Amino acid sequence: MTKKQSVTGGKAAYGDGIADVFDAWYGVESSDECLTTLRKLAGDGPVLELGVGTGRVAVPLAASGLQVTGIDASPEMIEQLRAKPGSERITVVQGDLADADVGDEEARFSLITCVDNTLFLLESQEEQVRCFRNVARRLTPGGLFVIEVPARVPRMDEDEHGVFVESVSADRVGLWIVDHNRAEQRMFMQQVSFENGSVRLLPVPVRYAWPAELDLMAQMAGLRLRERWSDWDRTPFSSTSVVNISVYEKPGGGDD
Repeated sequence: MTKKQSVTGGKAAYGDGIADVFDAWYGVESSDECLTTLRKLAGDGPVLELGVGTGRVAVPLAASGLQVTGIDASPEMIEQLRAKPGSERITVVQGDLADADVGDEEARFSLITCVDNTLFLLESQEEQVRCFRNVARRLTPGGLFVIEVPARVPRMDEDEHGVFVESVSADRVGLWIVDHNRAEQRMFMQQVSFENGSVRLLPVPVRYAWPAELDLMAQMAGLRLRERWSDWDRTPFSSTSVVNISVYEKPGGGDD
């Protein structure tokens, strides 16, 4: 039995460790519903994606004619993105998504996205607040910031540990093993994949936040909540929702 484990330090570690199989596990493109909704929110663009990864959102958005810029900490993820047809349309920056630094201080965007739970990979409240503030600085008046994060955390027993099945197929079993610190709103997770006689360990530290805290971060950055959904079909958010898709707006658009 062999092991493959990311040895890259810092925020790029998870992306570097999973880049070669990310599309195979989660799909080459995001869902049609996600892409359709983001296209409508973007208007004429331009668009900035925080955590662009392998381009599951950015490539199809760019193919629809939008000007797209993406930021990612992982060079391996960016390499996978660059291998895709159509990626030449995307401006890619390797960097910290909390900084929203695209290398041009004058660049502004009508839509900034941070989907697939990426926001919670920022491991402290300070980083998450910094991300909101830098996003607000990068938005045009009336521009939108869209985030997609879990609305719940796994239920744990008293020792705060849990094992959860992600997927089971003929050639792969995926598990999440979670150490949960409720006091700090942190989870340290190992994504464990058993495939073709090998074991892959992918450490994923996250710092989660409830909707009210996210709204306060947005307010501190000068943004306001416009809509919140349970899915990309725009199902209204409720106390039973599993996913939190929030759309924040920078005041100053034509409707103000």
